Amino acid sequence: MERENRVSVGGMESDKDVRVANKRSLRCSDLVLRFVALALTLAAAVVLGVDKQTTLLEVTLVSSLPPVHVPVTAKWHYLSAFVYFVVANAIACSYAAVSLLLTLATRGGKKNVALMIIILDLVMVALLFSGNGATMTAGLLGYQGNKHVQWNKVCDAFGKFCNQVGAAIAMSMLASLAFLLLVLLAALNLHKKHK
Repeated sequence: MERENRVSVGGMESDKDVRVANKRSLRCSDLVLRFVALALTLAAAVVLGVDKQTTLLEVTLVSSLPPVHVPVTAKWHYLSAFVYFVVANAIACSYAAVSLLLTLATRGGKKNVALMIIILDLVMVALLFSGNGATMTAGLLGYQGNKHVQWNKVCDAFGKFCNQVGAAIAMSMLASLAFLLLVLLAALNLHKKHK
């Protein structure tokens, strides 16, 4: 009786078997993207969370005296945008770990869990993009400064610090794109189910 449901078309089995293969590849893609998002958000939070640089800056108090060398330290928690970025990536990393475990445990069987995961994936996209935007704005001010309000650029003095910020932003952007792909895969899967 099982053989009656299978029809060979061009060397392939029936449409039912193709759907199972596509479902497996979608599930595999889902797991890989969740793991990538987990790794990237963890790396982004750690790279910026340990970012610290101390340098000596020349400060001229009086023009007739030689400049004074003052040690100045740049730390990630001095800017609220960087704190938000680290917290947002830590939340997204924790969520990615939980959603990876839930996806493995339920194997796509429970619709309520799948719907909750899709909605939370979308929330993570918004959270990460907002954190990335805030951090990019602060980083751009550090890199270029703002002459209108007389904020000097600081990345020429804190090059290592700014490079780590840039690396963390790049990793977090890739993680937010992974979460966005998860939402798009879920929408594609939903579209295929209702055909």
